Amino acid sequence: MLGDTLWIPVDPTPLPPEKMKAAGILLTFGILFGGTLGGPWSAWMPQTIVAFEGTCVAIPCRFDYPDELRPSAVHGIWYFNSPYPRNYPPVVYKSRTSIVHESFQGRTRLLGDLQARNCTLQLGRLSPELAGKYFFRGDLGGYNQYTYSEHSNLEIINKPTIVPPAAVVVGTEAELRCVVPDNCPTMKPVVSWLHHEVLEEQAVFGQLEEESGTWSQVSLLKFRPSRENDGHELGCQVTYPNTTFLFEAFATLDVKYVPRILQVNSSLEITEGSHVVLACVVDSNPLALLAWFKEEAVLREEPSTNLTLELDNVTHAHDGIYTCVAENVYGRVNRSLALTIMYAPRKPSVNSSVVAVEGEPVTILCTTESNPEPIITIFKEKQIVATVVYESELLLEIPAVTHEDDGEYWCVAENQYGQRGSAFNLTVEFAPIILVESKCTAARDTVQCVCAVLANPEPVISFELPTRNVTVNETDQEFVYSQKTGYTVTSILTLRGEPDSQLFIVCSARNLYGTKNQQLQFHHSNNLMWAKVGPVGAVVAFAILIAAVCYVSQTRKKKNVNENSSFVQLEHPPVAYSGEYRPPGALDKSEYERRLASDKHLLNKPEGSLDLNVDYANIDFTKLATKDSYTLTEELAEYAEIRVK
Repeated sequence: MLGDTLWIPVDPTPLPPEKMKAAGILLTFGILFGGTLGGPWSAWMPQTIVAFEGTCVAIPCRFDYPDELRPSAVHGIWYFNSPYPRNYPPVVYKSRTSIVHESFQGRTRLLGDLQARNCTLQLGRLSPELAGKYFFRGDLGGYNQYTYSEHSNLEIINKPTIVPPAAVVVGTEAELRCVVPDNCPTMKPVVSWLHHEVLEEQAVFGQLEEESGTWSQVSLLKFRPSRENDGHELGCQVTYPNTTFLFEAFATLDVKYVPRILQVNSSLEITEGSHVVLACVVDSNPLALLAWFKEEAVLREEPSTNLTLELDNVTHAHDGIYTCVAENVYGRVNRSLALTIMYAPRKPSVNSSVVAVEGEPVTILCTTESNPEPIITIFKEKQIVATVVYESELLLEIPAVTHEDDGEYWCVAENQYGQRGSAFNLTVEFAPIILVESKCTAARDTVQCVCAVLANPEPVISFELPTRNVTVNETDQEFVYSQKTGYTVTSILTLRGEPDSQLFIVCSARNLYGTKNQQLQFHHSNNLMWAKVGPVGAVVAFAILIAAVCYVSQTRKKKNVNENSSFVQLEHPPVAYSGEYRPPGALDKSEYERRLASDKHLLNKPEGSLDLNVDYANIDFTKLATKDSYTLTEELAEYAEIRVK
């Protein structure tokens, strides 16, 4: 009818003065009474409670009955080992009288208040025969008597419990627990450790723990074990002040550690046909699996502390690195030796040249044969990347390659008898990187933007003018000039005209691995009077500057006019981008195309050719905001227009 429900009740009713001391046990045990149990006739008490022989124990208890009974007085009886009165079980405690079984005379008292449904019982001077089951029976008067099926099993012990960790491993902090029951309100245990002084980094901590309504003092011994601690005995001692009680328990440390190779042959230089015995002696706990390897091949293995390998009538095929490997669940160690027949290194064998995408892992293996074993080194541009000494192979692992890893590598093997090397290439493909030298330079009437991009494969570079809704690239050769050096592509955009404050230019570079956009910073130069026009270089710009100076000089002589400017500004430039604003006298599209054809006719040159007698390239930067008037092709044509005097 009743379930084994465990709970922590709360009792708001204050205890009478004579029971205030006993109430301390309730706080010590952390049991607060109140609330409801599993039914109208139900009780709660810990299923198991532990105490030392000779000390005392308080069994926390809470019971319930139907509220409609409303008894004038509540009494209770504690039975030992049986819940049924007809079996005449020993009476442990009875509230109506002081008659109890002789085994419990003078040993029991009620700590709880039955009126408050608290049936907590204390037992003192515990002896082994008092270990067993304890049942509570409620007596509400008349037929309202009930023995609760819930009970508490008392265990009486004579030594504390030492709880070792799952494993005590060398170098790893270990923690031993000494668990001492603390369920007696009048006796408090004192816990100490024995023989722990030899432990490294040892420290002792104490804490109080509660589990299912019972309490324990726990002493924690923390230390860092060593191999020498294996087999060492530790003790936990419990005493009670003002008593002669002494309880002790001992535990032997089983320290686990990685195998340690105590002995192995030194490297040998022998002649063909000799007999060789290789020995490996190991100390470990637990027992290690020993194995002899030649390079990657296992020659012999077995669980042991001593493993030998015999080689009869050795030949050059026995030449190589022999390794003794010892391994258990806690680690692996090895010791190698060289068995040599002298000869120079063979030409190193390297896995074929590699093409990788930036960010991918790359593994390069370089192998050779020689005796004695060579020094193998991987170089890149005369810089050492990786090296091994007295090994027949070198493994170069690059977890994530970058464009800086691209290039030619050399694997070189050498010993005192010679040197051989092999070359290989590592090609890295990567997304565009816009270099720091990318920028725009603005002079009086010229803007030149340089976008330098590092990428593989070669990127497509374009210049975007977001506020003008214009994009140009190297296909627009009148404005953009590109050149490539290695993986670096440099594109130069040249614009003519007085720039406005809202102009900004974005360099965009893309290949199949990604796109990079960067707004180019403007650098104003007072000394720069002319920028490159279209694909011409600095030479053409310089020639234009000289031609302009000569032209101005001749004009001054003819007109005998002193002018401060080297350029003649037209009153109404023939270029207008904006559909929202047109200066007075500005030309419409048809008139602009007619004058442009007339200018080209006067030049009497093929379209797209250059003329060094350039006066001014008219670009109205303030009117680049929309494409209302012209298509992109027409806009580019307006950028390229050069007025000839």
